[in-house]
Amino acid sequence: MQAKAFNFIPLKPSSPVIKLLPPHVISFPDHVTREISISIPNQQVSTSVQDEKAAAYWDYQSLFVSQRTETTNPIVLRVVEGSIPSDFPLGTYYLTGPGLFKDDHGSTVHPLDGHGYLRAFTIDGAKGEVTFMARYIKTTAQVEEHDGRTGEWRFTHRGPFSVLKNGKKIGNTKVMKNVANTSVLRWGDRLFCLWEGGAPYEIEFDLLDTVGKFDLINGSDELSGSSTPDRDTLDHPRDVLDLAASILKPILYGVFKMPPKRLLSHYKIDAQRNRLLMMSCNAEDMLLPRSTFTFYEFDCNFKMLQKQEFKLEEHLMIHDWAFTDSHYVLFGNRIKLDILGSMTAVCGFTPMISALSVNPSKSTSPIYLLPRVPMHGDLRDWKVPIEAPSQMWVLHVGNAFEEKDHNGNTQIKIQASGCSYKWFNFQKMFGYDWQSGKLDPSMMNADKGEDQLLPRLVEVSINLDANGNCEKCCVDPLNNEWNKATDFPVINQDFSGSNNKYVYAATCSGVRRELPHFPFDTVVKFNTEKNSTQTWSVGTRRFIGEPIFISNGSNEDDGYLLVVEYAVSEQKSYLVILDAKKIGETNVIVAKLEVPKSLNFPLGFHGFWACTSSKT
Repeated sequence: MQAKAFNFIPLKPSSPVIKLLPPHVISFPDHVTREISISIPNQQVSTSVQDEKAAAYWDYQSLFVSQRTETTNPIVLRVVEGSIPSDFPLGTYYLTGPGLFKDDHGSTVHPLDGHGYLRAFTIDGAKGEVTFMARYIKTTAQVEEHDGRTGEWRFTHRGPFSVLKNGKKIGNTKVMKNVANTSVLRWGDRLFCLWEGGAPYEIEFDLLDTVGKFDLINGSDELSGSSTPDRDTLDHPRDVLDLAASILKPILYGVFKMPPKRLLSHYKIDAQRNRLLMMSCNAEDMLLPRSTFTFYEFDCNFKMLQKQEFKLEEHLMIHDWAFTDSHYVLFGNRIKLDILGSMTAVCGFTPMISALSVNPSKSTSPIYLLPRVPMHGDLRDWKVPIEAPSQMWVLHVGNAFEEKDHNGNTQIKIQASGCSYKWFNFQKMFGYDWQSGKLDPSMMNADKGEDQLLPRLVEVSINLDANGNCEKCCVDPLNNEWNKATDFPVINQDFSGSNNKYVYAATCSGVRRELPHFPFDTVVKFNTEKNSTQTWSVGTRRFIGEPIFISNGSNEDDGYLLVVEYAVSEQKSYLVILDAKKIGETNVIVAKLEVPKSLNFPLGFHGFWACTSSKT
């Protein structure tokens, strides 16, 4: 797919300057260039279109502006609309994501390599107020790259997705830059920030001070009262792969400091059993045509209740996954080793992620149903995937559940967001161009006719007979009438692993011609029983991140949705509380609270709601 591109050239004294008039008036910090020139070869473009392209470009940059300021003491946010309901559950909404993208020496990093910046909104319905705090997670890399005395930043770790413009390139083995910026979890009265490839960092949940790494999985091979089944019974000869692994391990572990098992940032909570489920993969398998996944289940005191390892004969990359009562569900995103890319990446000329590329060699998508409870007898071989009849790169999972009939047949349903292999690109996520260090919004916005390649919400249905054999597998839109780019599906977590009726997600209204699909500006509510949708949009030149559902009643949609509004036109962030039942109505906003402009923060990734009275 050829993406359209914004072609921006440096401004020269004699170059004409486009004046952005209302409603495109933009204010920028002092370090941001205000005057830009646009060159669009071989086209005659009207001034209004040029203005729209310029506004779209700068709005997108503003969504990823670094925030160096922290709040060590909670501040009370000003309510600008509505009021906090007195029955709102007392608790804290934690949101993590990157906070810094540019250092003081000319280097920029991909958003996925930005240092973790934890935001905390504590909501007290009885007092009718919300307090806000924001702190950087003091990871090993953050402590090395930030001078706490002078406030200066100097990037020394290039990270998996970036190349340093100023600093050591060749021979720089500081790749696994654990920035703890991807997801956040409060479990067993402890708070953690997670990253895709290292141990979580524990954070004090009241002051947001960093405690340090919390190693959940390494050294936990022995389980009292439990045993790990021997899963290494594959028929395919493994001598060559084992030899390759033995060569790679000392390099990856010793030179590049990768942990033997990479803990994934996406976890699952089994609300019915009150368990925390986590998954890891072996570091060396990223470069081998096989995959090793280990699943862990913990109680609320972090006692490991179960551990199982599965070895699959495919080169896969998993970001998010699902579970049911009987299975761990993996959508196998197929990848392959890029030989040329790996050579340039190791030398430091390209990002390390250049060593991998998507593998669209098959027109189907493998789905692995791995037994959550060890099974025996003539049940299906879990090493053989179910091939879904469409090629789909799965991004995030909203929910999965299974139902059995009186004959022992099982139907499994999974609600997830997925995109085309033709659109997904490791090096261009969020539109980051590592060569220029800039963000290009066109990379995230497909042209007309190619928009079907973008992320969509789907429901995957798998029918198994009593012996576990697949009788049918189909992939359908979550709603047949909904065709907009959509991601970050969430549900009422009380229904996790159970048959749910409602799914909430982030999507785009499509009203801006130059940003038709991303960034998101709309919350959509799916009713799977009625096959209907309702939406709420944030407004012009404003964007949103992932919504979070807060349960407050017995019915599935009794509760509230929390979503952060990024008002780039004002350089402000807002916390918005929506009535989940009233999505689609005019009075959906319960309250809107303003974060002070000096603390305006960039786009966050994933969040977590923790009730103060909850055990988790």
